[in-house]
Amino acid sequence: MQKSFKEVKPSLYIVSTPIGNLSDMTYRAVEILNEVDFILAEDTRTSGVLLNRYNIKKPMISYHEFNKESQENRILEYLKEGKNIALISDAGTPGISDPGYEIILSVIEAGYHVISIPGASAILSALVVSGLVIQPFTFIGFLPKKLSDMKRTLESYKNRKETLVIYESPMRIEKTLKFIYSLYGNRKITLSRELTKAFETIIRTTFEEAITMEHNTKGEYVLIIEGSHDQDLIFNDSILSHVQKLIKSGLSEKDAMKEVALLRKIPKSEVYKHVKIDK
Repeated sequence: MQKSFKEVKPSLYIVSTPIGNLSDMTYRAVEILNEVDFILAEDTRTSGVLLNRYNIKKPMISYHEFNKESQENRILEYLKEGKNIALISDAGTPGISDPGYEIILSVIEAGYHVISIPGASAILSALVVSGLVIQPFTFIGFLPKKLSDMKRTLESYKNRKETLVIYESPMRIEKTLKFIYSLYGNRKITLSRELTKAFETIIRTTFEEAITMEHNTKGEYVLIIEGSHDQDLIFNDSILSHVQKLIKSGLSEKDAMKEVALLRKIPKSEVYKHVKIDK
């Protein structure tokens, strides 16, 4: 049990920073960054701009995807000495598609406090203006780069009813949209880029329209994708009809029966019985 402020311990503060507009820095974030002994920064040059804006003069330690393992002992040693440390990323909340999870877990296991200092969020900023169902939603993050892995990931979310949130780089956006459309068919989608900045752009459209557009290759995209309605329609069918629809979509009878059992949360033997009775 962590009592963050009743029981004083050396702490790692997870500090959210602006996702674009530097004015989105919170008062509390500035206070914490001024109070800690060290600041772990993903890119010290990028973070230096933010710290200079708020006149924060604390030593920075480079902490990123390629040195996170080698820096772990150093960070734990500082905490052992009674130092307090803040972790920031280039934008947003550390650990959300950025380094952070590993050191957070190590600090917890070592018995020190990990304290969240909330702030700007690209996920929520894009979601609340999307015009799509806000809750429930599932955050997928960046898709795998390898096509087969991307397909496997997308297939696992295909029949989910909640809104899906995906990050994508501007250089891959057009290919990714076409690939998702080939798997999911036509759904509503909102594309947001340059959030909180002067060139903030939000496109509320459908996949059919989105794949015909020319997309700007600057600024990361947040994709808000409408959830699936297929299950609502399928579950009005009999078990046999459900199996037949999946067979028509390309699955073998065996795989179709397995998928129906999984989706309906019933034993495979129950599906088998309905299929064989009707034969």
